[in-house]
Amino acid sequence: MVNTNTRNPLMRVQGISKVLGGREILKSVSLDLYEGEMKVLIGPSGGGKSTLLQCMNYLIVPDRGEIELDGRRVDPRKARELCEFRQQVGMIFQDFNLFDHLTASENVSIALRKVKGMSRARAKARAKAELERVGLADKGHLYPAELSGGQKQRVSIARALAMDPKVMLLDEPTSALDPELVSEVLTVIRGLAQNGMTMVMATHQMGFTRSLADEVLFMQEGRIIEQGSPKDLLAEGSGTRTLDFCSQILDVEGACA
Repeated sequence: MVNTNTRNPLMRVQGISKVLGGREILKSVSLDLYEGEMKVLIGPSGGGKSTLLQCMNYLIVPDRGEIELDGRRVDPRKARELCEFRQQVGMIFQDFNLFDHLTASENVSIALRKVKGMSRARAKARAKAELERVGLADKGHLYPAELSGGQKQRVSIARALAMDPKVMLLDEPTSALDPELVSEVLTVIRGLAQNGMTMVMATHQMGFTRSLADEVLFMQEGRIIEQGSPKDLLAEGSGTRTLDFCSQILDVEGACA
């Protein structure tokens, strides 16, 4: 469990609000994320989880609020500053977002060459190392169409890791996968968490949440309405909204108690 008492947060989200399509999706959401911490976002669809994660990477620019990384406030109006920030905050989506015309290795190495200016040889070597890290050492030559959904998601994780991010944001990374492929992706994420990667993950995988989350944030109607440790929020008889929601969820690990 991460000790938050003696350290400043690695990332601080303060009063983030966002209106999309005339509806207020986020309503002054704040959170502190500490180095090595795993936070899990859960809650009903439309509650704001995906929008919050995209705001945290400035893929969606908030209408109000601020984000700090390592004590430095991010100004999204400054293109260079924004580019540097995004390199440090990796994003994993539900639908992989791979380039179909590039091999797995090329999908991982392209940003290393285009953004970080690495030579082709160095970028290729780094891509090979990251693909090995996610269990795909022998798949670098394959195109996305030749990979399973679980393999595609692991390539997207390798691509994010290659940029050496300080924080990883994961938006329901297993929701688009067939049940038998979910475990291979969760195994990779579990390994990252156990090795100290700082992460915020939206998921309905409650067994995973119970075992690895430092804190659970329950989102509904654009707000964080409950937050606490899995032990507290998911305890039998706790009467929390989080437990009530989880009791209705079935995932590959069975029903949430």
